[in-house]
Amino acid sequence: MERPAERRNIGILLFDGVEELDAVGPWEVLAFWTGYFADDGYALTSLSRDGGAVRAAKGLEIGAHHSFADAPPLEVLIHPGGQGTRPQLDDGDHLDWVRDQRRRVPVMASVCTGALVYARAGLLAGRPATTHWASLDHLARLDPSIDLRRGERFVDDGDVVTSAGVSAGIDMAVHLVARLAGPERAEEVCRGIEYRPEASCAS
Repeated sequence: MERPAERRNIGILLFDGVEELDAVGPWEVLAFWTGYFADDGYALTSLSRDGGAVRAAKGLEIGAHHSFADAPPLEVLIHPGGQGTRPQLDDGDHLDWVRDQRRRVPVMASVCTGALVYARAGLLAGRPATTHWASLDHLARLDPSIDLRRGERFVDDGDVVTSAGVSAGIDMAVHLVARLAGPERAEEVCRGIEYRPEASCAS
């Protein structure tokens, strides 16, 4: 197979107070995929508002590859959750940036309480979605039109994909691999990172 001339970029958003596994769990899945199966044509990157490092919810410091200003065009954006999402709900600049990404990025995904930000920005109106179990009622208050999917690990509604809390982001990332590169590739990634959830990796 010929190597694609241009890769389609998947970006994981970083910010102070991000829940570590919300970002690093999907990163592990997607980095294994894009690193070992480069011919699939995808690349993985991370971005923060100013391009600097962030301090995550439990103290881990994580560096970003890009700022909002110099990030490459994205095919998929993943917005993690964590306590850092709470101030984002009242951050007009951040919400405007999310809305702008919605116009530009084909697939907007969230992990955990990243869905709260999407709801506040108006991305989930009238759509099925999920979030961390403890924040489902908060999600409903932000937008009562959302079709809450309680108990689901992730919800794929085409151009918007939401997942439940923390470790569910790993399942969502595996699902994205299956969606973008096929279930066999997702199974290869699961074998590579020795991930064996109760449900099928490719589901």
